Order: sequence, then C-alpha cells, then structure tokens
Amino acid sequence: MVDTCTVSRKNESSIEPSLKWCSVSLGEIISHGKRLEASVYDIEAKQARQFIKSGKYPLIMLGGENGLASSYTGARFKRIWVEESDYPIYQPSSILDIKPKPDGYISYLTKTNIESLRVKKGQVLMTCSGTIGKVSYVSDTLDNKIFSHDLLRIDCKDPVDQGYIYTYLKGKTGNKILLTNRYGAVVTHIEPEHLAAVPVPNAPYEIKKKIHDLVVQSYELRDESNRMIDQATDLLKRELSLPEIRGFDKLPCKKKDELRTFHVKLSNLDGRMDASYHLPIVDAIVGHMSKYAEEITEVGHSRISKEVVLPPRFARVYVEEGYGRVLIGGKQIHELDPSGKKYLSHTKHKEILSKLEVHENTSLITRSGTVGKVALVPKHWEHWIPSDHIIRVVPANEGIAGYLNIFLASDYGYQLIKHCTYGSVVDEIDDSHVRRIPVPLLKDKKMQEKINALALGANEKRYEAYKLEQQALGIMDKEVLYAGENPESTS
Repeated sequence: MVDTCTVSRKNESSIEPSLKWCSVSLGEIISHGKRLEASVYDIEAKQARQFIKSGKYPLIMLGGENGLASSYTGARFKRIWVEESDYPIYQPSSILDIKPKPDGYISYLTKTNIESLRVKKGQVLMTCSGTIGKVSYVSDTLDNKIFSHDLLRIDCKDPVDQGYIYTYLKGKTGNKILLTNRYGAVVTHIEPEHLAAVPVPNAPYEIKKKIHDLVVQSYELRDESNRMIDQATDLLKRELSLPEIRGFDKLPCKKKDELRTFHVKLSNLDGRMDASYHLPIVDAIVGHMSKYAEEITEVGHSRISKEVVLPPRFARVYVEEGYGRVLIGGKQIHELDPSGKKYLSHTKHKEILSKLEVHENTSLITRSGTVGKVALVPKHWEHWIPSDHIIRVVPANEGIAGYLNIFLASDYGYQLIKHCTYGSVVDEIDDSHVRRIPVPLLKDKKMQEKINALALGANEKRYEAYKLEQQALGIMDKEVLYAGENPESTS
C-alpha cells in the first residue's frame, strides 16, 4: 500500500468557494524535497493527465520517434543589430500578436544560419522559455519570418494534425499537461525532448480534420484582416503623400561631438523642458500633413471622439473564470484572444465595472511602460475590462472609428503619441496628452470613408476568426477530451 498525503488549495472565488485536491504519493513528496506546498504539485495538471488516460481515445505521444510531430529550436547566437536590413527578427512573445512587428534588424554578418531561423507555413510555434507554453500557428502572416533561437518549432508528420495539436495545446487541459511533468511538478523550460512525454488523445481522422480546418480558416481570416489594415494604411499614406517614417527622422540637426542638438522657441516650450517632447520629427510630421490634409484637428475634438477615458486606479479583487469580468493588460491588446486573462469580481467591483468596460470599435492606447501600443476593440471584447494602464478613446461615431484607429496605429501616429511621454523611470502619458494628438482629415471624403470601412471590416474578420477558434476548442472538449462524459463533472 502506498502512503499518500492530500495537498489542497482553496478556490479563490468569493461566490462559490470549493476545494481543489489530489492525492500525492509519499515517494513524490520525498523526490520534491519533502515540500508540502500545493504550488509544487499542479493539482489540475495531475488530474488532467489522469482524466485523458481514462478517456475515450487511446493516447499517443506528441513528440518522440513514434509521436505525432518532431520539433526543434535554434542554436544560440550573438546578434549583430543594425538600423535596417533584409533580416527583421521577431521575439517569441510576438507569436501571439495578430499582426506582429519585428523587434529589430540583424546584420547578414551575424554568425548563425539565419535561414534556419525562419518559420514555415503549417508549423505550430511554442514559447519555450520565459512565459512558456504559448502557442501559435504559422499562416501567411508569419510564414518565412525570422524568429530568435528560443522558440520551439513543431512539424507535424501528418498535416491534419497541425490544427489538432495547436488546439490541444491551446486548450486548458492540453496546456496544463504540457507545462508539467508526469508527477505534476511545473516545468520551467521546454526542450524538444519534453514533447515525448506529452500524451495526446488520438482521435479519429474525421474529428482531427474538422478541428484542423477550423484553425486554418481562423488564421486565414486573421491574414485577410492584416491585408485590409495594410491596404487602409497605404491609402492613408498615399492621400497625405507621407514618406516612410525614417524619412522624417533624417532631419537637419546640429552635430557636435556626436551630440544632436536643435533649437526650440520659448513660446513653444509648452511647459516641458524634456528634449524628447520637442523632437523635430513631430513638427515635421504635423507640418507635412498640414500641406496635404483638408485640416488638422485633435483626438479630443467632438467630431473625433465622444470621450477620452483614463480609468482610475483601484484595488483589484480577482476571482476564477465564470465569476467575474475579463481583465486584460497592455501586453495583451494585440492578441486575438488574450492569454493569461484575469477576472474581476462582479460583487466587489459592481459599482465601477460599467465605467471600466469597453465597447466595440473603441481605440485602446497603452499609457505606461510600453507607451503607444494601439488596438481596436473587437466584438468579442465587449464589456471586457482593460487595465488602468490603458487609455480608451471612444469614437464620435462609427464613421470615424476605423479611420482614427488606422492613423493612431500607424508609424506617424505612434510618434505623435510617444513624444508626450514623461517620467524618469516608468514612461507615462495621460488622457490630456491623447486629447491633443493631431489627427488629419482628408480632402477626399470618400477615401476617408474607404479607409474607415477597411479598418472596421478587418475588425469584424478578427471577430469571425475568434469564433472559429472557439468552435475548434469546443469540439476538442466535447468530442475528444470529454467524449461520453459530462463536462461539468470533470471540470
């Protein structure tokens, strides 16, 4: 008989407290340094492994010689950064973004096989260090992009397993199993060989194909939304005859001992003595737009926005999923379905939730830390709560919402947002700065309407992409993981 010890933790929900528990063998406790903290033994992962073991379909390993897929990372290398090159490189965390931007550019002199760092269409990508276990699927948007070495590339032996494995690893059950070893201890780094110990229910081909097709369709819609955003941005640049942003940055400045200097009139100081606020690039952008736009107004004008909201800081009371409103942070606003969502208590925050929630087609701008990230609220974020580090710009009407977002999210809008930054340690902007951001209105009103329609159409496609992915996750739960079971009894 095996001696066991019960390790438990309390559900933090203030509505229906419950107890999560599992039995841990004495041998496991000894192997973990005789530690009794529940955090050492991931109870949910341990239960998930036991559950799929007794499921409807036989198990097959994700990796290994007889597994569903092979995987690899890259060799470590020292990057040689340059201002611009043919080799933009992306960080692993950006795989979650709908439209990722490169972290910088590396030189062709970098001592590594750069071509081997490119990801390929159909691969499943996974972050394997830092924040581990986040997954994405390579469609047109990421195809052939260069990523750093510490990203796990998963190549499926059968193409139909691509969307199936992606869905399994993205879902709660599969992700929990991925992030722990067979004893339930949390894994801090994932290597390709770890996948040989990750069991996957081997569902029939028909179910796999159904899930795979939904994932592919979801990513095709994301690709299409990105193309529409690019088209809208190109139209904006064409109407305002805007050069590439680096053209504005090469402005005449006096140079002495490698120090760039410029003059600012006393009347233009605006109460700010920090040099970053008075960078010539800002005046150059506004001056250029003034020549080609019908007029230059501001974000805070009633024709542009109903209100610009800087939410108050407040003490947060978190609960488990199903008992509160979704809370997302600034790092997550470029994701389709933000990972690591938290939930604010309905009961503890009921008086302020209506003031904090956002609605479709509102523009979000990060205001601290990484300043100037912009996103347009899709339909499935309706009533969600962005953190107090995100400013909300509520559009005056649907006829300006998309156009405003395209401009703010452009390289030119970013410069106009960023120059307002203040703070010696943590960068900040506030709602008064956002209200004063210049916005060009086009001479060709029909073109402005077209740009607006493209942006709103792209946002709608992202909502459709979200629904398809949720449908795939639902099939994974109902027809694979919980097939023949009552999901409520196993959750």
